[in-house]
Amino acid sequence: MRKWVTDITEFKLFGEKLYLSPILDLYNGEIVTYTMASRPTYSLVSDMLNQSFKRLTGDENLMIHSDQGWHYQMKQYHHALKERGIKQSMSRKGNCYDNAVIENFFGILKSEFLYLNDFESIEHLKGMSPIQYRIHAKQIA
Repeated sequence: MRKWVTDITEFKLFGEKLYLSPILDLYNGEIVTYTMASRPTYSLVSDMLNQSFKRLTGDENLMIHSDQGWHYQMKQYHHALKERGIKQSMSRKGNCYDNAVIENFFGILKSEFLYLNDFESIEHLKGMSPIQYRIHAKQIA
């Protein structure tokens, strides 16, 4: 709860697109919160951010890192972080390595989960966090 990273990734399934916006805690790789939507609107990020604020106590001295996507350059985003005393960090222009941890998470998620499983629909992906899915998978194994 000191350093978080965030970004948005796109999934293409069943002729539809699904966008995932998580926050990952660099301390333990846990997904703090996430949102999913069929369009990458600002509410995808703002809803995710508001969910994450519920986990804060105010003593974190938190920094959140992202790329330079338009969502993270919005005045509303800057204001929401500043209001809670959260420091904003952004990748250098054209440097994908600055956000490598969340990009790596997306790569693993797609290669080890998405591409190896058969899903019935987009809705089949919704509803469980990675931790909830792991627990569920262990219970049915």
